[in-house]
Amino acid sequence: MQADRTYGGRPRRVLVLGGTGTIGRATVRALVARGHEVVCLARRTSARSAPPHLSGAQLRACDVTDPASLARDGIRGERFDAVLSCLASRTGAPDDAWRIDHDAHLDALRQAQAAGIPHMILLSAICVQKPQLAFQKAKLAFEHSLIASGIDYSIVRPTAFFKSLSGQVERVRQGKPFVMFGDGTLTACKPISDGDLAAYLADCIDNPERRNRILPIGGPGPAITPRMQGEALFAMLGQPPRFKHVPVALLDAIVLMLGTMGRVVPSLRTKAELARIGRYYATESMLVLNPETGFYDAEATPSTGSETLFDYYAQLLSGEAQAERGEHAVF
Repeated sequence: MQADRTYGGRPRRVLVLGGTGTIGRATVRALVARGHEVVCLARRTSARSAPPHLSGAQLRACDVTDPASLARDGIRGERFDAVLSCLASRTGAPDDAWRIDHDAHLDALRQAQAAGIPHMILLSAICVQKPQLAFQKAKLAFEHSLIASGIDYSIVRPTAFFKSLSGQVERVRQGKPFVMFGDGTLTACKPISDGDLAAYLADCIDNPERRNRILPIGGPGPAITPRMQGEALFAMLGQPPRFKHVPVALLDAIVLMLGTMGRVVPSLRTKAELARIGRYYATESMLVLNPETGFYDAEATPSTGSETLFDYYAQLLSGEAQAERGEHAVF
């Protein structure tokens, strides 16, 4: 199923949260390219360093975790047509997740309501369908608050990001084996590029079919497994495939060990959660989950855009692109 790519509309005034991250920057560029007036909120350090990446947008230094700063330094009593958030916790650790993925968003929602902003576009994650981790529960809790708020919403749940699946490009180039869990077919996803996701988010502003809906979205083409990713990399490099298989049981043992030790040593609690995050991504597909069957459904996962993960791999190998790794990346 191919989602539409663009939807025409008059220029809007858009307040952007999390606009200095990789997806945020791409989204700001997409908004500016569509003629929208964009105000991007950023930490003071980011506001000083980000302008080269956000040409055409107005940057305002603001503490998005402080409701008073949001109102005073961000919104400033001005009119906006929409608030678009690409804001996300950096690590997924419980304290960080609830502070950013839930509390900061809830504050932003309340300030948007007070300012009369009629529409909120939220970059969420497809993994909240099966919430087992702190950041998933925090995101899902805010989704529920947004839906119940009474303002128009567009909740976008993308599948895997290119940056999260590119960590092994360099090791394979160096002749090392491609590491995968099990036989490499435990999971599948429809990866989406920053640019294609940014276009989808920007088009939520004026597309009425994306109002008051939860919108799962992936990139173009069929779903791909880790084994398929490795095979493609070796083929691009003209090397025979070499794989290293890591048993999921090893991850289970690490999770159990860190979780047990974390009860005694508080500093290990975050590491235990990061291990649980790694285990989750190693065993769960990033596709639409059929609630009736309990299975992931590639055919039911919408697609958009034109850039594939393998296009991105080719750009990395040629030096045309450089991977910006996120803290949620498994490799």
